[in-house]
Amino acid sequence: MLEHIPHWLGSALKGFRAGVGKLTIVQPQLGSFATLHLASSAFANGARLPERFTADGAGVSPPLFWTGLPEGTARLALIVEDPDAPSPQPLVHALVWDLPPEGDLKEGAIVSDGAGSDDGGDVGRNSFLGEGWLPPDPPTGHGEHAYAFQLFALADGPDLPESPGRAALIEAMAGRVLAAGLLTGTYSRGEGAPIGPVGSAALA
Repeated sequence: MLEHIPHWLGSALKGFRAGVGKLTIVQPQLGSFATLHLASSAFANGARLPERFTADGAGVSPPLFWTGLPEGTARLALIVEDPDAPSPQPLVHALVWDLPPEGDLKEGAIVSDGAGSDDGGDVGRNSFLGEGWLPPDPPTGHGEHAYAFQLFALADGPDLPESPGRAALIEAMAGRVLAAGLLTGTYSRGEGAPIGPVGSAALA
């Protein structure tokens, strides 16, 4: 969709971005927490996302894995946001509630699941109000966008309604976050950006 925005307009909007200060992981109501390790076998932390995970390719979600969950972790929540979107709030590309603590996400796993999956997880709504993975689709000429994959280890507590959105997720996580991990992939259109080596880094 946004690939059809002309280069001149994307360039004009370069200074208009939601900002990293609005990412879920830095919201004050979540309190302080430890760090867990979130990574992908498909791209390094801070490196360019392979095209197959974007609107220019197959548009599937990337694989993710995690380690270092603290004792007392009852469930996990994942939200993927673009703080460089030309909008008042970061664009939500994926939201998954109640992931099992032991496990990972395979490539293409974040898809619409209606009332939830057999393992108890529930894929929530992205910023286009649909369930599943919203492939990165930055405006041409807008510069590099950083896609923040944020994973939260949560203590036990109330569940969420089916297909939750960002506001409901933050409200449900307040006071329950034991640890969190951050993995960032980048993507842009209209400028060169080579794919980096596979690797990872945890939230500093």
